[in-house]
Amino acid sequence: MRKWTDQGRRRLEGVSAFADSRRDYLLEFEFLKSKFQRGGFMATEKRSTLNKELLFLILQFCNDEGYTRTAHMLERESGCYFDMEFVEDMVHTGKWDKVEKYLSGFTNVDSNKYSTKIYFEIRKQNFLEALDNNDRAKALDILMKDLKVFAAGNEELFREMTQLLTLDDFREHESLSMYGDVESSRKVLMDEIKKLIEANPNFHGKLKFPSIKSQRLRRLINQGLNWQHIQCKYPQPNPDVNTLFEDHVCQWQQNHLFMQSTENLVPSQDASVPDFPASRISGPSALTHAVSNEDMYLSGPITLATTSNNIGDSHTMSQKSLLGTEDEVTSAIPHLGRNHSPSPNIFDDLSIISMNNDMLQNIVPISHPDLPKTVARILNEVNSPMSMEFHPVYQTFLLVGTNIGDIVLWDVNSGEKLLSRNFMVWNIGACSMIFKTAMMKDPCMSVNRVAWSSTGSLFGVAYSKHIVQLYSYLGDTDVQQKLEIDAHVGGVNDLVFSTPQKQLMVITGGDDKIIKVWDAITGVQMHNLEGHEAPVYSLCPHYKEDIHFIFSTSVDGKIKAWLYDNLRARVHFDAPGLACTTMAYSADSRRLFSCGTNKNGESFLVEWNESEGGAKRTYQGLCKNSSAVVQFGLTKDKFLAAADDHVIKIWDMDKVELLTTIDAEGGLPANPHIRFNKEGTLLAVAANENKIKILAADYGLQLLNALEKDFVDMSSDVSDALRKLVINPSSTVASSGEADGEVPSNCNEESFKDVNNKFMDNINNKTDVWKIVQINRPSQCQSLQLSGHGKADKISRLIYTNAGNAILALASNATHLLWKWPQNDLNLSGKATTNVPPQLWQPRSCSQPMTNDLTGSKLEEAVPCLALSKNDSYLLSASGGTISLFNMLTFKTMMSIMPPSPATTSLAFHPQDNNIVAIGMDDCTILIYNVRLTKIKSRLKGHSGKVTGLAFSKTMNVLVSSGADAQIFTWNPDGWEKCKSKSLQLPDERMPVLESNTQVQFHLDQIHFLVVHETQLSIHEAKDLTCVQQWVPEDSTRISQATYSCDSQMVYACFTDGTVAIFGASDLELKCQIIPTAYLPTSARLNVYPFAIAAHPQKSTQFAVGLTDGGVIVLEPPQHGNTWYVGENGSAIANSMLEE
Repeated sequence: MRKWTDQGRRRLEGVSAFADSRRDYLLEFEFLKSKFQRGGFMATEKRSTLNKELLFLILQFCNDEGYTRTAHMLERESGCYFDMEFVEDMVHTGKWDKVEKYLSGFTNVDSNKYSTKIYFEIRKQNFLEALDNNDRAKALDILMKDLKVFAAGNEELFREMTQLLTLDDFREHESLSMYGDVESSRKVLMDEIKKLIEANPNFHGKLKFPSIKSQRLRRLINQGLNWQHIQCKYPQPNPDVNTLFEDHVCQWQQNHLFMQSTENLVPSQDASVPDFPASRISGPSALTHAVSNEDMYLSGPITLATTSNNIGDSHTMSQKSLLGTEDEVTSAIPHLGRNHSPSPNIFDDLSIISMNNDMLQNIVPISHPDLPKTVARILNEVNSPMSMEFHPVYQTFLLVGTNIGDIVLWDVNSGEKLLSRNFMVWNIGACSMIFKTAMMKDPCMSVNRVAWSSTGSLFGVAYSKHIVQLYSYLGDTDVQQKLEIDAHVGGVNDLVFSTPQKQLMVITGGDDKIIKVWDAITGVQMHNLEGHEAPVYSLCPHYKEDIHFIFSTSVDGKIKAWLYDNLRARVHFDAPGLACTTMAYSADSRRLFSCGTNKNGESFLVEWNESEGGAKRTYQGLCKNSSAVVQFGLTKDKFLAAADDHVIKIWDMDKVELLTTIDAEGGLPANPHIRFNKEGTLLAVAANENKIKILAADYGLQLLNALEKDFVDMSSDVSDALRKLVINPSSTVASSGEADGEVPSNCNEESFKDVNNKFMDNINNKTDVWKIVQINRPSQCQSLQLSGHGKADKISRLIYTNAGNAILALASNATHLLWKWPQNDLNLSGKATTNVPPQLWQPRSCSQPMTNDLTGSKLEEAVPCLALSKNDSYLLSASGGTISLFNMLTFKTMMSIMPPSPATTSLAFHPQDNNIVAIGMDDCTILIYNVRLTKIKSRLKGHSGKVTGLAFSKTMNVLVSSGADAQIFTWNPDGWEKCKSKSLQLPDERMPVLESNTQVQFHLDQIHFLVVHETQLSIHEAKDLTCVQQWVPEDSTRISQATYSCDSQMVYACFTDGTVAIFGASDLELKCQIIPTAYLPTSARLNVYPFAIAAHPQKSTQFAVGLTDGGVIVLEPPQHGNTWYVGENGSAIANSMLEE
């Protein structure tokens, strides 16, 4: 194929070379002539540049608003920007006509030799694919209409292509014998097209989208409106801007409350700008003479007015926007290292006026209760903290390593030290002579890194000279020496735990430029990874599917990726700015981030595109002259934090602009150490004077306060089996891969689960002082009944879309109902709410609702089920018959999967691959199905009843299934082998209905999962199926369905008597009951009850129920409380309910 293609290229080059040079000369002459004829080449060039920049701003706006088709049309018609990714997507999907249409906006087939080659390669691929599909008629049509244009001067090539029509398989041709499948050939084609486009002069300057500040077009419009407002004769403090079609003019109001003042104004401020009263400003002004307009950016809009007495102070201010709502806004932040001269117009880059127009609404800043920002505890260390790490299970336990080699374990709840160990070498005789010599010269030792294993049964300490020490941890103050390893020559700069092939390893990197992998149980060195040319700085182990690898960084700014072998690095690339960098994955393992500082003090926080080895986005706001390497952390799969310039800076992962800053009440060094706990509710920050400040989010404060009232002493509860974790009470010392003893490799990790169980029991069995809140009147909650359809059939399944703006219901008659909430002035977010009714949505192109295929199904026996893809684009659904794959935008059935017998009873998308679906069947089996390949990958057997519940863990690599047999199973997706099984403990006096459905749902931690059976609710651990909590109704009332709230802090459950119950998720203790009289219409209360329930994906206090009469009701707590019971977030609304 390559030979044949190269011959064609050489022939084409000769044909087009002369024509290209002549054509390019004439085009350039005509272009220059037209410029001068219009009067002034430079002026025209300037106007052209501004027009082009305006086009880019419009493109940015279209992409931000989701008008991608419009954006691509504008790109093609203007020719200003060529979207390579868009073309690549079309090539990979074989949309050849659309590819050529998009290309036509930038070049033609005879523009130059590169363009000719591009069109030839595309049409040739289309021709070969038609032949491969045995579509001779189409291939002939392509040959005569599309490829014949290349025949002139290339008769031999055209003749060869014609001969291909006579072959049964064109691969019989010698030059095409290596032609692969369609997917691989399209990939090769795209690589070739990229090279041709990059070399093509028609595309020069059009392949890179310029770097533009977010929402730039809105900002420019706001600046214009602000200028108009300043020029108003009678400027009002809260102007209402409803149109852009006319200039803004404030009308005189006789009773306006704010008088104009010319006193205390910023010198460059117009006197007509109104001065807001000081009582309305909770922080300083964002306008400062020391910062130019180009050095300022905001996380959201501010209003027009300022007061001079606040200028120069910092951080946030709260003012009423022009829409009349309270907004909290971060102040403008100067970028260090730039010119900070005053600007002639201080309003140039500030977003001032909020428009009612949907097209121009600003990003409204909101408070973030999930961010740890309140100083809850201050821990006083004797020496300087060098490294910190929260325990992965006991999330209020903090391990600290100091600058003199001490390790300290703190209970941040009580503020007390649980234990403290001074540095000592456990067995100097087993250490190397180099280490002994180094210690004799300088006995001082500092901790470089402390780290816990994933279950917290071990922790490791890396020191500034040679050695690593591992301890086993049994809870409370029970710490035992485990291993001492003479690991590196020089300092050990990082230490992490990993479990490739289910074997616990500890990985170290040091000053000797080497990465070493050790068996964490025996201390034997398993791998030696060499290749860095500078000391190793940090390590980041990870895995994708079944491939385990290690990212490493060095102090010279190099990043490498390794497999667990003794071979060279598989991947090499540079850190941004060649910075000394730390890398980390998000909690869901999907996104990779890094943060570092180079020799010049420039710091870089980026998200990586792993497939390309480059930065996907670079976050703004870090200093340019840091004195040390900036530390960073991730939390909630949503926020990034970096310790910089004496504060903690916070970003939304999806936005490059700085979101906010946290000063921790001051007293922070320039670049403090920071560390989040696993849930992101607590943040430890190393402060001045050897202090550690513990910052808490709202829920973190509740956790600390709750534990403070009833602290659990674990020391008396550690079981004998737990203490058997200590394999050798005296230490085991290893050097260069030699171990003093053999130990079972699974002893620590397998046995540590008992610690977790004991801890959870102690925490969860505490006496709860909260009363059960009973809601029995409509005034005690907010409810909204969704309308727009004739109720007849019960709602069998109910889910929210992942975006949170719609509810999808599957009725028992196999039809789907989709309600969408509008985005308007009454509902700015566009999310589901009880304040605004949604619309029963139907695409214009489809007059019928999505309806499952009922061929061969028995509706009375069917178990309806559905699963929605992560991007809300596709829906899998079944009602006892064939599984249907629907397009959620068009409601059209894209394909049908599986015959109707046996019937499908449950569905679940694989969290990492939407093409893989787990399908539960009524013949007791589970099918693992590849939708793209329409192929069954595996068939899982074990249940003795129909499989009615399926759930994947995003982090534990496990599938949990449940069935009508009241059994739960776990399966390993690597080989789809059965791991464990367990039968539910059903109450003796309450036998379930024959083949009662059992459902499962994972907790947000992806470790525990909820099991819903009509006789009980229970929470289990996925690792060993241990039942952590169980709740059984006191009477014979049956549970119809239950679900976690989106933050997994509550469990919503509905019952066959019409009651809805709300439980605390940690202890399954009943907190609140909603009686049918509070939410069901009077006419619907007889024999009607909620059969399905769903929780909003972003609002933890909102849920919806689907009724047996076909109705759907959305429920929220009252507006003045915004919570269902006292204790969940500290609200007092439950008290007011009790008083009522």
